[in-house]
Amino acid sequence: MEMEIVAGVHCATGESPMWHAGEQAWYWVDIPARRIWRRDHASGELRRWLAPEMVACIAGSSGGGLVAGMESGIFHLDLNDDGSVGASRLAAPPAAELGEGMRFNDGRCDRQGRFWSGTMFMDMGAARAVGGLYRYSGRDGLHGPVVSNMLTQNGLAWSPDGKTMYLSDSHPQRRMVWAFDYDVDAGLPHDQRVFLDLNGQKGRPDGAAVDADGCYWTCANDGGVVQRYTPAGKLDREIELPMAKPSMCAFGGPDLDLLLVTSIDPGTGGDAGAVVLLRPGVKGVAETPFLRE
Repeated sequence: MEMEIVAGVHCATGESPMWHAGEQAWYWVDIPARRIWRRDHASGELRRWLAPEMVACIAGSSGGGLVAGMESGIFHLDLNDDGSVGASRLAAPPAAELGEGMRFNDGRCDRQGRFWSGTMFMDMGAARAVGGLYRYSGRDGLHGPVVSNMLTQNGLAWSPDGKTMYLSDSHPQRRMVWAFDYDVDAGLPHDQRVFLDLNGQKGRPDGAAVDADGCYWTCANDGGVVQRYTPAGKLDREIELPMAKPSMCAFGGPDLDLLLVTSIDPGTGGDAGAVVLLRPGVKGVAETPFLRE
């Protein structure tokens, strides 16, 4: 399989890859380094910015810039020419829900352009199920927690028609992926059910994406692979990666036939913390940017 390790990039905790169709460029973040990375698709040119606090997840914004889940809330970000980031907080949960030692984690927009992200207690060893999943829209503000009692929220994705929402908990004590029916008008998930129980399986279900066939791609953190599951929950493809801790994947490229995968470096060296681009043989679905209503 054609696979490229992106040169010049190393992340402590690479996350939230995103294809920006308008710029024909890839974006991703390095959470503890407070970095936002950009790679121009045609030239391969790399740029990076330093944010004022940790950025866990990003999405494009219809009004320009990015929307992001960070340590202290949901922000609008402007990426400045000098490498700095202008951050304007849009909303935040009450302090009791986003207290000391917590931050937002995985997130993206639904097919209607609402931004979703979940919170987590950063010390995973404490196994505190205090995380919640939130929705933010320009019209209605912050809503939630819609799902509560999360250890390490991850794996947000929507089916191509937007009517099924996926959500995982990647903590070693959970290793679960759930599916929900999704009310596209109200922006609310319901009828939660187990989609994948990955206890005893390879890795933990970290960040994810959905392809044009409606299949769910999940990064098997600690398993060194990215896996494709059919809508019926059947594993039908597994791609080995050069890093043991892949963290999130996203489809992109001019034809949406590329998959960018970020990873985590736990201090093992080698290709840990690398970012790779591969052609999985299927196409993705264009992500909807955040709609600043």
